[in-house]
Amino acid sequence: MYAIVEIAGLQYKVQKDQQLYVHRIDAKEGDKVQFDNVMLIDDGGKVSVGAPVIDGAAVSAKIVKHLKGDKVIVFKKKRRKGYKKKNGHRQALTSLEIDKIITTGAKRVTPKKEAAPKKVAPKAAAPKVEAKKVAPKAAAPKVEAKKEAPKTVAPKVEAKKEAPKTVAPKVEAKKEAPKTAAPKAEPKKAAATKSSKDDLKKVEGIGPKIEETLNAAGINTFAELAKTSSEKISEIITDVRGKHVTDTWPKQAQMAHDGEWDALKKWQDELDGGKE
Repeated sequence: MYAIVEIAGLQYKVQKDQQLYVHRIDAKEGDKVQFDNVMLIDDGGKVSVGAPVIDGAAVSAKIVKHLKGDKVIVFKKKRRKGYKKKNGHRQALTSLEIDKIITTGAKRVTPKKEAAPKKVAPKAAAPKVEAKKVAPKAAAPKVEAKKEAPKTVAPKVEAKKEAPKTVAPKVEAKKEAPKTAAPKAEPKKAAATKSSKDDLKKVEGIGPKIEETLNAAGINTFAELAKTSSEKISEIITDVRGKHVTDTWPKQAQMAHDGEWDALKKWQDELDGGKE
């Protein structure tokens, strides 16, 4: 006799006295639990199928212990981005021992509802006390200011007229010859800017060391690299450690020079270190 029952969101085929591991169940070790979502029961060839579950059927089990599963390594990497991330995971499990399979008459276990919080009656507001009206204070009588006697004005004394001063004749200043402005020196022409360099590392198989070696040999742009044969490139980088396949480098450089980046990226995904 066996049954198919749903436990912790997954379906299991169980028999009496069978031990199985399921996802962690919120219960203590030694407790007995009952699972009501029984989909199918086979009792000696007599098969009962639920729609979707069988009414009155249940599976009773005992919690043996709680444990963790084997460690699983989760490793993430993005190509040519310098991104790596490594994590470990151990799934929380519960070991169950099946006690019995009930075909009919089992009572469904309903989850306990949390008690609703009690409503607190609002407190009655205290009556407001009216403030006592204060009688207005009587204004003190104003004291009239004493009028002062008008002051007598002394007669003005006329100032003596002075004799007019003789003004000396002005001497004309000598006119200076206008200074000739010195010719401004023309600004020096800025030195010619150095030729721009391309990022040769975008070619599959070229790293920082090879790029430095190519630049030292006078190859700084995609156009210059495209004009150089693969045999010549191999001669230039002979001192760089490792095996380097340069067959596709001129073609990749030509595509980069022409701006065909989408086609170049698609082709590079098919290459293996620059080798077709």
